[in-house]
Amino acid sequence: MSFQVFGLPVSRGVAIGRAVLVASSRVDVAHYFIEPSRIEGEIERLRAARDAVVNELEVLKRDLPADAPSELPALLDVHLMLLHDEALTGATRQWVIERHYNAEWALSAQLEVLARQFDEMEDEYLRERKADLEQVVERLLRALDRSGAPAFAPAPGVSERDFGGEDPLVLVANDIAPADMLQFKKSVFTGFITDVGGRTSHTAIVARSLDIPAVVGAREASRIIRQDDWLIIDGDAGIVIVDPSPIVLEEYRFRQRQSELERERLSRLRHKAAVTLDGEPVELLANIEMPGDASAALAAGAVGVGLFRSEFLFMNREGELPGEDEQYEAYRAAVEAMQGLPVTIRTVDIGSDKPLDRMSANELRHEHALNPALGLRAIRWSLSEPSMFRQQLRAILRASAHGKVQLLVPMLAHVSEIRLTFEAIARAQQQLSEAARPYGQVRVGAMIEVPAAALMLPTFLKHFDFVSIGTNDLIQYTLAIDRADEAVAHLYDPWHPAVLQLVAQTIRTARAAGKGVSVCGEMAGDPAFTELLLGMGLRSFSMHPSQISAIKQRVLRADARRLALHIDEVLSSEDPEAAYRQMLTAAAAREALETT
Repeated sequence: MSFQVFGLPVSRGVAIGRAVLVASSRVDVAHYFIEPSRIEGEIERLRAARDAVVNELEVLKRDLPADAPSELPALLDVHLMLLHDEALTGATRQWVIERHYNAEWALSAQLEVLARQFDEMEDEYLRERKADLEQVVERLLRALDRSGAPAFAPAPGVSERDFGGEDPLVLVANDIAPADMLQFKKSVFTGFITDVGGRTSHTAIVARSLDIPAVVGAREASRIIRQDDWLIIDGDAGIVIVDPSPIVLEEYRFRQRQSELERERLSRLRHKAAVTLDGEPVELLANIEMPGDASAALAAGAVGVGLFRSEFLFMNREGELPGEDEQYEAYRAAVEAMQGLPVTIRTVDIGSDKPLDRMSANELRHEHALNPALGLRAIRWSLSEPSMFRQQLRAILRASAHGKVQLLVPMLAHVSEIRLTFEAIARAQQQLSEAARPYGQVRVGAMIEVPAAALMLPTFLKHFDFVSIGTNDLIQYTLAIDRADEAVAHLYDPWHPAVLQLVAQTIRTARAAGKGVSVCGEMAGDPAFTELLLGMGLRSFSMHPSQISAIKQRVLRADARRLALHIDEVLSSEDPEAAYRQMLTAAAAREALETT
């Protein structure tokens, strides 16, 4: 029976596919696709794990003491029976064969299917046997863990169509860590649904960066959606339709085709210069996570990288941080791929909703902080790990010998942090000079994402060459809202007058001082804010490559001079969004009169 699940729309468009549940309330396992050549090996892992658990249980049964309760042998017999039941073992093999799931994922997927069946049984005794099933699966997962899962590395030239079977797939999870999202970056998933998260949680940001529809904060989605259900994600409305009727399915397929045509039309703008109607050139830059993303930035028409999120090099490494040489090669690859265009590398922004796989001793003291967003993160973490920080700085400085590199420092709030940062840069330069390693000169910028930084911007501008406004965190900290918490997500408001006044003040102050200023947060890639930011005086936007064409279209149709005349009226309003809409309507009416 069809029903709907509601959440927050965070990445526009329509996705249609079968549900793939990767996060379960019962088990937490690794999820990845295997290559076709490894199917037999993965099935052998399942067979070996089952044999190991069977052996364990038989030994337990044999060694039971004489005075053991009579129920124990019967319970062990039930577990042994489940281990030989084709509904568990045979169906699990099919997940591996048909979908190319790794063994652990296949096992947890089948657990979801069988657990639902147990829940629907009318007989209370049979319903309670679900606990036996869960215990058996947990034993199998432990046995698989002991067997050691081989590292997953897709073979060159392997097509996405080799994974997941013929049907399109939609990822459904309680939550997805940014590091795990990297595993799915070039995956077969056509959309994402998570129980938790807000509009600017990192799951949402990465979903937008993948340019696929997503709904977050859908509460119980991963519990009420079943494995293999047909789903429609309406990324514009924040609605998930489960088991849609044929009529609804056809309507959304039509909308899909319309979206694809619009994307194709916008892509024709990629080589056109971004200049407003009144002749103001606008810089459209790309946000990237990995060096390989640079090619997509160039293809989208970006005139540089405004934000290289270096923390993604530190994730999915089982706690082993990348060394200086590895980082240098990654940064150099991005710089060279941009073919002389500038690349802005942000120092590692670890912490809060982007933790490392394993924590250092220093971090462990903060692991149970009541609010990690206010804890040891970004530049605070870097300064607390001086050896790691200097290592990253040396790698960035070395990469600057191969092209235009800018260094961006996140979450600064104190003059003492500015002083310590520049001391670390000077020390890294000294170490490279002593080692006779070449490096270039870099311009150094500050992220403005804490209200304190925005308010003391004149002091910041004495030290830095440019600033970049991180609107996601600036909104979070200005409004005291955890942007990843769906319980307060409705209060996360980029239109809040205080937020807009801080953004406008930062842009004006930087421009008056002759310093560069850009916006690299989600507002930069949202067409709803393009004219507003242009009116504030912004001339440098940084966003995911997939968003550049849509923003360029707005820039090409905008008159920045006229927009600036009305910006104070918008900023002084109690309802800036309504005032802004009125401004755009009036501008459109004037343009219509002038053309007639």
